[in-house]
Amino acid sequence: MLAAVASLSVLGLTLGTVLGYAARYLKVEGNPLEAEIEEMLPGSQCGQCGYPGCSPAATALVAGEAPVTLCPPGGQSLALELADKLGVTADLSALEEKQPMIAYVREDLCIGCTRCFKRCPTDAIIGSSKQIHAVIGDACTGCEKCVDACPTECVEMHPIPQTLQNWYWPKPSVAA
Repeated sequence: MLAAVASLSVLGLTLGTVLGYAARYLKVEGNPLEAEIEEMLPGSQCGQCGYPGCSPAATALVAGEAPVTLCPPGGQSLALELADKLGVTADLSALEEKQPMIAYVREDLCIGCTRCFKRCPTDAIIGSSKQIHAVIGDACTGCEKCVDACPTECVEMHPIPQTLQNWYWPKPSVAA
């Protein structure tokens, strides 16, 4: 019994030491600018930018492979922040400022085909095959992928209703 405990202790100490040295000498340095850019992005992983998530989008931005206007949910304000951070100019003519929207399923038209929640990147749509679906509003990013996938056009985009929880005081305009 003591031999088993001793051998496991020696094995644990040896492997722990080897892993400690490997972590110290074999670590890969990441680009700190990529981490900062990723923090600035919304983090919804919606894929509206053409990348599978915010981390690959941040990598492409830092490498100069993507324009600073790539994030539709971030809008013009995020594009300006990214341009300022990366030291480039932002062409905001192609970027339209949209009101935040969430998906809504019209129950009278829903046939339960499950195509919409297979396309949802945040699993905001709940339901089952041949059952009516519903949208969890807090999880919906407004990417509109479910609208394109619905064969009966029962999924619609509605503006987020103004409540005390999501209302904000607008910034005053600068008088010239």
